[in-house]
Amino acid sequence: MSMETDQSESRLNGVAVFFYVFLPFALGHYLSSLLRNVNAVLAPHLVGALALTPGQLGLLTSAFFFAFALVQLPVGIALDRYGPRKVQVILLMLAATGALLFATGRSFGQLVLARAVIGCGLGGCFMSAVKAIATWISPKRLPSVQGYLIAVGGLGAASSTMPVRMLLQHVDWRGLFMLLALLTACSGLLIWLITPRSKAPGGALPTVRSVLDVYRAPAFRATISLVLVPHAIFFGIQGLWIGRWLSDVARFPDAAVAYLLYMGMASVIFGAIAVGMITEWAGRRGIEALDVAAVGVFLFILVQAAIVFNWRPSLQLLSVLFTLVGTITGIEYAIVAQSLPRTLTGRAATCLNLLIFIGAFLVQAGFGLIVGLWRPDAAGHFPALAYRVAFGVLVALQMPGLLGYFHDFLRRRQVKCGIVMLTQKEDYEIGTLRSPR
Repeated sequence: MSMETDQSESRLNGVAVFFYVFLPFALGHYLSSLLRNVNAVLAPHLVGALALTPGQLGLLTSAFFFAFALVQLPVGIALDRYGPRKVQVILLMLAATGALLFATGRSFGQLVLARAVIGCGLGGCFMSAVKAIATWISPKRLPSVQGYLIAVGGLGAASSTMPVRMLLQHVDWRGLFMLLALLTACSGLLIWLITPRSKAPGGALPTVRSVLDVYRAPAFRATISLVLVPHAIFFGIQGLWIGRWLSDVARFPDAAVAYLLYMGMASVIFGAIAVGMITEWAGRRGIEALDVAAVGVFLFILVQAAIVFNWRPSLQLLSVLFTLVGTITGIEYAIVAQSLPRTLTGRAATCLNLLIFIGAFLVQAGFGLIVGLWRPDAAGHFPALAYRVAFGVLVALQMPGLLGYFHDFLRRRQVKCGIVMLTQKEDYEIGTLRSPR
């Protein structure tokens, strides 16, 4: 990097970083969250236009997650080699192409392919933003910036609900995707035009062994064994099936479903901020972040158990609580970043994304297959029993991780108690031999 570039980088103040770096990349993350969740509102339109079964609807929407997961490792390598500015521009143009293909698709297969292209193009939005911002700010401020990015993602998720439904009063779903394709392309162009140029990181390509080092790390395995499945369920269900559950089981009209989805998605903003504050508060009192995550996962499972038992007095409250409490799963990134060596944190985040989005793909597609085992009524609504069984399967999938955490927690407590008792015994036995001061 030339001296002139170094000097220009050092002259950037906080305001310049916000406008020239944070906002352009945050816009890409906003659109990524919007496109990931928009099918929750579009589901009735897509089912009506293509006569989709629940299994097909789940596969169509989950294709985003599958493609998103597949590109994680290549995107991580590209970011290390070429820098976020070049990589993100190319990816956003690919995502815009996918949105355009979705708008013009005429068959189920064409829409699945288009949705997968969108997932590939948006696969680097969050990591590109984090890496770009890390170039211009100190590492100690990264956790707070990550919280702001998650909040921006929550805003994008909220925009995929009521605002999209209001827009659908003026354009159809094909016109909506034409507009999203244009906005995504403009986001990439904005990054190219105003984001300061910096030298690409370069360096050697990561080897397979270096990636496996992440999976071998005990802290990484402990984290994913507890939080990975709930995180995948949170992503997979909030982006599609919560809306269908409200429509089929609670029999709410489309306007009410869109409003409740909006309330749930908007709660991600407050949930992300609250999780950060609670984790910092707990850390000051010696409580580990993994213990905070365990409490959150327990509450998340309770919400799903209430859905299984058809807690009818407040189905609308359950829909919002599912998203609000499920936000705790985002703590996974912070735990991994704090627990692993700095040399592994980049690859750890990429590996985490890979596992989460593969899991979300399986959850979203599998949930639809389970619901599709029942016949809909004349109005196209599937019975409450179908959803109760599907949510019951999800609860069962999360229980081993939670029980395993409690087993390790009790073992850690026993070890600590043993150390304290041995220390006290040693003080008692040799205390009288110490010379008085």
